[in-house]
Amino acid sequence: MAQHDYNIANQSFPATRTDINNVLSAINSSNSGTSRPTSAVQGTIWIDTTNAGSNSLTLKFYDGTDDISLADIDTSANTVNWLDSSVSITGLSTSATGTVLTLTDTSLNSTVDIQLPDTKAIEDDSGNEYIKFSKTASAVNELTVTNQATGNNPSISVTGDDTNIGLDLTTKGTGVIKFNDLAYYPEASITSTSNAVAWDSQAQPNAKHTTTENTTFSAPSNATTGSFISLNIQYGGSHTIAFNTVFEFAGSTAPTFTSTSGQTDHLVFRYNGTVWQEMGRTLNMSAT
Repeated sequence: MAQHDYNIANQSFPATRTDINNVLSAINSSNSGTSRPTSAVQGTIWIDTTNAGSNSLTLKFYDGTDDISLADIDTSANTVNWLDSSVSITGLSTSATGTVLTLTDTSLNSTVDIQLPDTKAIEDDSGNEYIKFSKTASAVNELTVTNQATGNNPSISVTGDDTNIGLDLTTKGTGVIKFNDLAYYPEASITSTSNAVAWDSQAQPNAKHTTTENTTFSAPSNATTGSFISLNIQYGGSHTIAFNTVFEFAGSTAPTFTSTSGQTDHLVFRYNGTVWQEMGRTLNMSAT
């Protein structure tokens, strides 16, 4: 570790030689010291050794007024953490095979997160944006994209610290959301206990119930204004069906349900914020 004023004094040869050697030592150690070298001018790069005892060195750049920290160097793990506002890479090693770039944290022997500043994008080779990322300063929730093995669908899921998290899709202007292929809600089976059926409208919007007893459908939980739910009732016997008063049927009169073993009734409801209004019914169909 050495620093120098970078001024070779007019002096005798032995002293001049020592002065030159001291300058070379300062250059060789990247102006290492616990404070900025007194000779620093705009553009001087130096290493702050204040925390050298903790195996940490900081590479700094003097802009003529302030010292800007460029990177922390871990002399124990032999890693570098670049302190940049746009890219954060800790202990980085890179490897490229064909067109694949792998970023690896050498201290953990694992891949690393990539950090982008607010409203920055991933672009194509012509500089056009593929996808742009927008930052929320206090963010705790995010999207997780998961690939899958043969026979399984890749997935996009909502993850994060909160227990209940939705997903917003917003178009621009008068744009619409378009599905090029079939979209559906998977059918979920709901069962009765003590002559009552509990129905979670958020988790089971497309429900099927096979009767095993006389049954009353309770008020669905997690109702959201404007949402639709459908119900397929398959009769496992001559069981009676009733509904909580939160269900509003056409003409305020519930239909006469089939209640015949082997037959099916189907109902569709929409929640208006207060009650589930009947949107359609198809009764007395064969379950087969």
